[in-house]
Amino acid sequence: MELIRGLHNLSSASPETALPRGGCVATIGNFDGVHLGHQAILEQLKALSRAADLPLTVVIFEPQPREYFAGEQAPPRLTRLRDKVELLDAFGADRVLCLPFNDALRSLTAREFIQRVLIDGLRVRHLVVGDDFRFGCDRAGDFALLQTVGRESGFAVEHTRTFAIDDERVSSTRVRTLLASGNFRQAARMLGRPYAYRGRVVRDQQLGRTIGVPTANVPLPRWPLAMRGVFACATRLPDGEWAAGVANIGWRPTVGAERALLEVHLLDRRVELYGESLTVVPCARLRGEVKFDAFDALVDQIHRDLDDARRYFAEASGSPHDPAALSDACVSPSGDPIAAADDAAARHEPRLPSYPLARFPLASAPLAFDTSHSDLAPSE
Repeated sequence: MELIRGLHNLSSASPETALPRGGCVATIGNFDGVHLGHQAILEQLKALSRAADLPLTVVIFEPQPREYFAGEQAPPRLTRLRDKVELLDAFGADRVLCLPFNDALRSLTAREFIQRVLIDGLRVRHLVVGDDFRFGCDRAGDFALLQTVGRESGFAVEHTRTFAIDDERVSSTRVRTLLASGNFRQAARMLGRPYAYRGRVVRDQQLGRTIGVPTANVPLPRWPLAMRGVFACATRLPDGEWAAGVANIGWRPTVGAERALLEVHLLDRRVELYGESLTVVPCARLRGEVKFDAFDALVDQIHRDLDDARRYFAEASGSPHDPAALSDACVSPSGDPIAAADDAAARHEPRLPSYPLARFPLASAPLAFDTSHSDLAPSE
């Protein structure tokens, strides 16, 4: 799979993935989260790709259009560009064309966009988009215009199929709502895998070491967070092993921080992690971020958080649990929901690590707040 950044780089695509004279099949969208609805679109495109013997191209934007227009008021992003591209690769894309969303792109009329991107750039032969897809200056372009131009220029246009779980449409918006509410189990059903953060550990203030709670700190992107607070979590270590832990996601209001950070403390073990890449899966929401009046009060609360996380994992992992209950659609034949990549295409191997769901179950709601510290209500 090849990532091409900008229309001007299409002509320099590698020989293995260069566009043949016949063009390609394509789709356009944000693909934020690459959830089961997105995966269904890719399956739809793969059938067209195989039938026409044409490569599958996904067109995305960076930044996403709503981020460009709304800035910090835009919805939280579920996946960074790097993670999104890797997921699209795992689920069958031959090429990802990433267009910079800027003044030049947004000022294109709808017909200019079709001509420059779809016809001249991609030589698209079959396009799959949502029937509510809007594009071009002032969002003047729509599905009907694509069909009209497609008939004139010789490419077919097909709308995407709605994907639902329990009669509920799968969408990035719904996944964001579930994550913010602490329903990680249902979010995993919609994503086809547990929601995870990935990043490299950096040195920070090292305050945790002074109180016997060292943390691995992973910087988070500078955009609104999909969730904030303190969570029981599962962390994949560099050697591939998974360990229980507690994660704080946010701005650390008591000690202050210049940017959002993911802090992870591994329960009952010490591992040197500076410079290492970690995968962290929030499993249960313990509480929201709180600004304490004194550092000692924060320390006391941190130790309660550790006890709460230990209790959650002890009780949740000891109860009967059926991994397949998440969703038949999100569990691969190996029973591995976080590695549920495209099992139908042998050339695409799952890129995501195996997740031990039985050891680290996902909660469907925040944990009951401990009345011994009920005055520490979340400040979010």
